[in-house]
Amino acid sequence: MKLWQKIVYGSGDWSIASFNTFRQIFYPVFLTDTLGIDPRLAGVASLVGIAWDAVNDPIVGAVSDSVRTPIGRRRPFLLAFAVPFGVAFSMLWWAPDWESQAALTALAVTLYILTDTLQTLVSVPFFALLPELTSDYDERTGATAWRMFFNLAASLAVAVGAPAIAVAVAAAGTEPRSVWMVTGSLFGVAGMVPPLLAGALLRERVASRDEAPDPGVLASFRAALASLSFRRLVPVYLLAYTTFDLAAMMIPFFVRYVVGPRQLSLGPLTLPNESFMLGAMLVVAIGALPLWSLLSGRIGKPATMAVGASVWTVGHLQILLLGPGSAWSAVFVAAFIGLGVSCAHVIPDAMVPDVVDESELATGRRVEGVFYGARNLFRKMSGALAVFLGLQLLGWAGYDGDAGVQPPAVVHVIQWTVGPVAALLVAAAGGFALMHPLTRARHAEIRSELSARRSRG
Repeated sequence: MKLWQKIVYGSGDWSIASFNTFRQIFYPVFLTDTLGIDPRLAGVASLVGIAWDAVNDPIVGAVSDSVRTPIGRRRPFLLAFAVPFGVAFSMLWWAPDWESQAALTALAVTLYILTDTLQTLVSVPFFALLPELTSDYDERTGATAWRMFFNLAASLAVAVGAPAIAVAVAAAGTEPRSVWMVTGSLFGVAGMVPPLLAGALLRERVASRDEAPDPGVLASFRAALASLSFRRLVPVYLLAYTTFDLAAMMIPFFVRYVVGPRQLSLGPLTLPNESFMLGAMLVVAIGALPLWSLLSGRIGKPATMAVGASVWTVGHLQILLLGPGSAWSAVFVAAFIGLGVSCAHVIPDAMVPDVVDESELATGRRVEGVFYGARNLFRKMSGALAVFLGLQLLGWAGYDGDAGVQPPAVVHVIQWTVGPVAALLVAAAGGFALMHPLTRARHAEIRSELSARRSRG
């Protein structure tokens, strides 16, 4: 891959990451404090989203594997659905002044499903491009690092910029229920551009005509789950991203009710405290991307993920040391956690293309879409699981969105969720990574056997 191709490919993750970060960090607070939905009802709404994810991601992946057009299998999806996805992203933040909890919950579910479906139609084909752009073990890590640069840059822009933009929009006299919709619309419009560029400028490998016949959606998905390497990768995804999503959604609550104050100043810069915490975490995560790419080149991807998980675990254990008045200490801990977050964003995604190669050797077909559809499913499940778990814990502890001070039980739930519980999940992710069978040597054997098969063909 040429450098410009890596940059164009990587930039495609800007819109996907913007949506995911917005939903992870601000959507729970939006549901409880702006829409006014009970936390337990909001958690149920996220479970409905999981059920829909279980259907749409594998289907879109298998369909994109089967599509044959003059411009390829994946690019038509990026060109067709980038703009509708951006519009739906904006509509997700609509907050009508309704009294009925049932009506508000139904609205949240409907908009969530619509936005999630359009995101799937963009994200799964986009992710499935990587194995078709390069087959090199280390270059895939490098290309993934570029994608994660834009992923984390988008997350940083949302985490730091969205609260500041929301404050400015509110100060301009915007009706309070419309503040988040205006803010989300800005990121929704910006998110339309990168997938369009990737669809217009990149060229994917033409599927080989001697591939085995298409077995259909269900058979393809079963084949993906039959892969031992993929099954070993699934818990790494679920555990690592559940931790990241859980911590991200809890940080606004952590700032409001544990450490305070709501605003911090650094020289002339004054921002909400959660912007400083999330900003420190993501700036360090972006800066550490080359570190994990280089380390992977030396010790391999599974061992690198285990090292990153160890660092990440130590970061979350420091959360219990924080209390009222420790706002700047919290920013430092968030920066330390960013080291592990960086590793988790690069290494698992860099391992998926290697699994695709192994599957091709076993089945005779390249089904990137199926694997990335399944990957997307588990990624979304981790986010929905984190939101559901966090909101249920807050609800049962007695959280009151209208209260300035929360009961001690709520404060303890917030601290322990972001601290020891998160640390335990991350440590388990590192353990599963060490059990992954696709080492550099094994992947070299797979590539050699695939090359020999194609030469014979």
